[in-house]
Amino acid sequence: MAAEAERDECQSWLAKQDLDKIGVDNLNPLTDEVISRQATINIGTIGHVAHGKSTLVKAFSGVHTVKFKRELERNITIKLGYANAKIYRCSNPECPRPGCYRSAGSSTPDRFPCERPGCGGEFTCVRHVSFVDCPGHDILMATMLNGAAVMDAAFLLVAANEPCPQPQTSEHLAAVEIMQLKHLMILQNKVDIIKESQARENYEQIAGFVQGTVAENAPVIPISAQLKYNVDLICEYLCKKIPVPVRDFKSPARLIIIRSFDVNKPGSEVENLKGGVAGGTLTKGILRVGQEIEVRPGIVSKTATGQLQCRPIFSRIDSLFAEKNQLEYAVPGGLIGVGTKIDPTLCRGDRLVGHILGAVGTLPDIFIEIEISFYLLRRLLGVRTEGKKKGAKVQKLVKEETLLVNIGSLSTGGRVTAVKGDAAKIRLNDPICTEVGEKIAMSRRFEKSWRLIGWGTIRKGQTVEPIKN
Repeated sequence: MAAEAERDECQSWLAKQDLDKIGVDNLNPLTDEVISRQATINIGTIGHVAHGKSTLVKAFSGVHTVKFKRELERNITIKLGYANAKIYRCSNPECPRPGCYRSAGSSTPDRFPCERPGCGGEFTCVRHVSFVDCPGHDILMATMLNGAAVMDAAFLLVAANEPCPQPQTSEHLAAVEIMQLKHLMILQNKVDIIKESQARENYEQIAGFVQGTVAENAPVIPISAQLKYNVDLICEYLCKKIPVPVRDFKSPARLIIIRSFDVNKPGSEVENLKGGVAGGTLTKGILRVGQEIEVRPGIVSKTATGQLQCRPIFSRIDSLFAEKNQLEYAVPGGLIGVGTKIDPTLCRGDRLVGHILGAVGTLPDIFIEIEISFYLLRRLLGVRTEGKKKGAKVQKLVKEETLLVNIGSLSTGGRVTAVKGDAAKIRLNDPICTEVGEKIAMSRRFEKSWRLIGWGTIRKGQTVEPIKN
C-alpha cells in the first residue's frame, strides 16, 4: 500500500481520473483526463531492417524499445516494441511553426512553459500516441503482422542512403494495405549522411515506388532520427493530417493481447507474488480496476480421444498501466498493461498473445476451422531480386499445404483442407477467438522464411464450445 500511495503522490502532476464524475457519455479520445495518462492513437513504425524505426521512436518518446538480451546483442528489434509519447503545441498563436510543436515522454506534465525566448506561451498536451515498433527483419514478418492489427496510422521509414524499395519496405507496405490502414506518412531517414543530390534521387525512387499503392498521396518528410531533425514537423503532421479515430466507449470491453509476461523476479516470496500481465490495445469499451474479466480461448488441451478443449480464464483486473502511468480506467486506443490475478505461469513469455480479453460473457466464438474468401498477391514481395527483375509469381493455394495465418494478433499454422475458386477452408493448429468478417493475412514458406502471399475474410467456420466450469 505504501508503494501505491508513493506512486500516486509521484504522479500528482497528471490529471486525476474519475469515471463516475465525468461519465462515459462525455468521454472522447481527446478528453484531458484521458490523454494526460493514456495514449489514444496507435502509430506503427514499419520498413526495412536498420532503416531507423526504433531510433525514431526513441527520438519521440525517449524510450529505447530494444530491451531484450538477444535484441541488444544483434541491435535489431525481434519482439514488438512499444513506447508512448505526448505531443504538445505552444498556446501562443505567434509561436512560429513547426517549432510550436514538440514531443515528450508519457509521464511528462500536461503543461510546461515554451522554451523560445520571449514567447510567454506554454506547451499544452494535444495528443497522446502509442508507437508500435515493428521488426524489419524478413524472418519476423509474422510479428510485424501482429502489430499491424492494432495500428490506426503508420510511419513508413525509408533510409535515404540505400536504393528504394528494399525487400521489407514493399512487404510491410503490402501488409498495411491488407489491414486497410488509410493514414500513412513516409519518412525519408538518414538525410544527414548523404548529399542533397542523393536525397533528391532517393525521393524520386520513393515517389515511383508508392505510385498506385495506398501510400500514393502520403507526404514524404526528410528526417534524421539520430539528430532529431524534423521531429517537430512530424508532430505537426500528426495533429493536422491524421484524424482522431472514432472510438466506441459504450460496448462491452474487448482487448487484443499482443504481449504477455510474468513480472515476478526469480526467488520472490509467495506473499509478494503478482498476477500475470497482459499488454495490448482496447478495440472497444472501457476496462476498470477491479472489473471481472474473461480471456479466450484460454487454456487449450486435448482429451484422451484427441478432442480439443478450451477452458476460458476468468480473473479480475488488479491494476491498469499505460507505461509508468497508473490508470483507474482504460479507453480504446493506445497500448495498455492489464495487471490481473491470473497465474503468472500462464502469461509468461507471450503465452497469451493472440487471445482476447474482455468483459465476462461478451467475447466471440472460438474457431478451430475457418472458411474464407481470399485474394492472392500477384508476385512475391520481400524477396531480393536482381536489377529490374520482378519477384516470383504467387502460386495458387493447394489442398493439404500448410500456411501461416495471422488473425488479429495471433500467428498460427493452418492446413488448407479445401479450395474452390476464391474460397478456401483452413484447419488451424491453434484455436482462435474471432468473429465472422474479420480480416486474415496468409503467408507461405519460401526459402526458410514465411512470405506474405495474400489475405482473406472469414465467412464462417467450425467452433469449439468452451468448458464452462
